[in-house]
Amino acid sequence: MSGFKNFLLRGNLVEIAVGFIMATAFGAVVTALVALILAVIGKAGGQPNFDKWQPGHLPVGVFITALVSFLILGAAVYFLVVVPYTKAKERFFPSEPEGMPADIALLQEIRDLLKAQQSAGSTGGTPTV
Repeated sequence: MSGFKNFLLRGNLVEIAVGFIMATAFGAVVTALVALILAVIGKAGGQPNFDKWQPGHLPVGVFITALVSFLILGAAVYFLVVVPYTKAKERFFPSEPEGMPADIALLQEIRDLLKAQQSAGSTGGTPTV
């Protein structure tokens, strides 16, 4: 029974469950946003649903409706998730400036100090640190 308890309380499982619940809720919001934008398009330029349009008896309208919905969905996800996430990531976790990483710079400084000690020791002087 303790193994099952450990499985349920494992951090990754809880994080995945929370992510799944949030994604489901966000999916409903984005779907409603797409429906709202399609309704606005419908008010501005007529019916936004092209499903019944079949030139040459080919279901081209279904494809166009799906394409418009996909583009709206992509724009909503990009502007409501990707852009704010990228800005927040840059603000709270800034990338390291271009150049040498701090650990490499520290190692090079240690190397230079050791070289200075060795050269001072070989000339008979006192090493300075």
